[in-house]
Amino acid sequence: MQVTSEVKRKLFKDFGGSEKNTGSTAAQIALHTERINHLSNHLSTNKKDHSTTRSLIMMVGQRRRLLNYLMKKDLTGYRQLIEKLNIRK
Repeated sequence: MQVTSEVKRKLFKDFGGSEKNTGSTAAQIALHTERINHLSNHLSTNKKDHSTTRSLIMMVGQRRRLLNYLMKKDLTGYRQLIEKLNIRK
């Protein structure tokens, strides 16, 4: 099951400010986190799914780059976001 449009709208509203603000850094990080959590749950039952493992690693790297950008631009927003999303750093 993919991340549905309702979940995306809720994430963009919570982290981007509105449903239409899909380009904000915080909203993109939240969406990547949701997808990463979904793929991690999938891989816990399907350990030999190598293509999904590769996708997960690439997605984690993209989220890391976005987090580094946010940390440079807005340190307090970065700290609030990782606490809200429960991302360990």
